[in-house]
Amino acid sequence: MAKTAVQYSCTDCGYSAGRWFGRCPGCGTFGSLVEDTPVSTTDRADPKPLLRLVDVKADEAERIPTGVPELDRVLGGGLVPASLVLVGGEPGVGKSTLLLTALASMSSGHRALLVTGEESAAQVKLRAERLGGAESVEILAETELDSVCATLERERPAVCVIDSVQTLSCAGIGSAPGSVAQVREAAGRLLRVAKEFEVAIFLVGHVTKDGSVAGPRVLEHLVDCVLQFEGDRYREHRILRAVKNRFGSTNEIGVFEMTGAGLEGVPDPSELFGRSEPGEIGAAVACTLEGTRPILLEIQALVAPTDLAMPRRVGTGVDPKRLAMIVAVLSRHAGFGLGQADVFVNVAGGVRIDEPGADLAVGLAIASAARGVPTHPNMAAFGEIGLTGRLRAAAQTERRLGECSKLGVTAVVVPAGTSTRGTLRLLASDTLRQALKAGLDAKGGRTETD
Repeated sequence: MAKTAVQYSCTDCGYSAGRWFGRCPGCGTFGSLVEDTPVSTTDRADPKPLLRLVDVKADEAERIPTGVPELDRVLGGGLVPASLVLVGGEPGVGKSTLLLTALASMSSGHRALLVTGEESAAQVKLRAERLGGAESVEILAETELDSVCATLERERPAVCVIDSVQTLSCAGIGSAPGSVAQVREAAGRLLRVAKEFEVAIFLVGHVTKDGSVAGPRVLEHLVDCVLQFEGDRYREHRILRAVKNRFGSTNEIGVFEMTGAGLEGVPDPSELFGRSEPGEIGAAVACTLEGTRPILLEIQALVAPTDLAMPRRVGTGVDPKRLAMIVAVLSRHAGFGLGQADVFVNVAGGVRIDEPGADLAVGLAIASAARGVPTHPNMAAFGEIGLTGRLRAAAQTERRLGECSKLGVTAVVVPAGTSTRGTLRLLASDTLRQALKAGLDAKGGRTETD
């Protein structure tokens, strides 16, 4: 009889090797490799007939509304039947609260099941009573994977939430719950149940220190959608974004506010994040685009002298590399001497900006802080800054200008060539130097000689 090969897998990154290492060659973590005995596959399955792709009937199933508009937006219009969705986030950010709210809404027209492995049924009931409307949600307090899969195959609910996938364990695998082998086995089994029995499953996943979903990378490859719930537990606002989505865009975000009655969607985040005080130095309003949603965000900047040999460029909510590039362009092409100053940039509300259309607003905020001059009141800006100091047009300008007009913005600093049909006053500029001259209110703050 052949000896079963023993593999060692990293609990952090999923790296697999035929021998044990004290330090994982994949991620460099010490003591993270554990024994992972593969399941024997001696029985051969019967071959199945092949189909031509043209003969496959692909009837698009109707999406299931979750009852949470912000969650529907991120999913691409609702929950797709028989899909597997992974939801990750920091402890206490509101993952269980959000999914219980969605289950309560979907239970009015579909059978909904909550499998809890981290809390007892009584603890979940206390949260459900606070949220309200979850009387029709069925619950199963179980951590045994075989029992959970058997229940799903027998009951066949339309929607199921597994909270969390790291608590499930299979008796046939010797490693502890939450290990690479256990998480991989649980994800594979639940994927088969979801596709075969038409059950849409939400998997709640833990995150590591760097914010990524804990467990092997195969977990993210198996699921249809990966949602990342971002936010600080000490802040009242949360951001939900799609990292992977087979049925929709990954550019959409959902904004939530944590209240005493649970999470509530914020339908108009521009009104919340785009507020700025008139005459405030070091602040500018950016009109960014997240998927199909334009959002006004306040960009705050602070420029302070430094005694360090290497001045700091610190960005919260913006890409640090892009921030360093904008500071370099300001120094080279706009005449700002920032070589002996620390530059700090923050996006108000804890939102993260990934698109280059916010470059111009970041540049305006830094220039305002450096010169001690505020930007014009009721003004926004968008546009990409090039390394030559020239501005490039941003995508979907009509959507951005429409959002600006709706919230009372009277003037917008834009790259040259931007057109509009509304009543907004456009301050078109070819270069960053021209945009700063048009956007800064020299009469509203102190001069450079003060």
